[in-house]
Amino acid sequence: MALMFFLELGVYVAAGYWGYTAAPSGWALPAALAVPLLFAVAWVVFGAPKARLPLRGIARAALEIVWFGGGAALAYAAGAHTASLVLAALFVLNAALRVAWRQV
Repeated sequence: MALMFFLELGVYVAAGYWGYTAAPSGWALPAALAVPLLFAVAWVVFGAPKARLPLRGIARAALEIVWFGGGAALAYAAGAHTASLVLAALFVLNAALRVAWRQV
């Protein structure tokens, strides 16, 4: 569960970094705050342990793939290629361990 938490933080960092680097001049800081906020809202509504509309089964798996994959894709798009690959690889490792340990 600790790895999952740090992966979540990594997605927020990647989203903020992408927002900062992709935004036009003068909008970098607002974008660096807004993009992770959008990810946070999606996670609070659908993915968090006490989510308002918690997803289960295949829908939960799809959410995690899109959410963590989105974070990795944004890091890659911002030029953080190594960080993107590390984030994606750790997500796959975490998912495999959660299945093996029956934590899903």
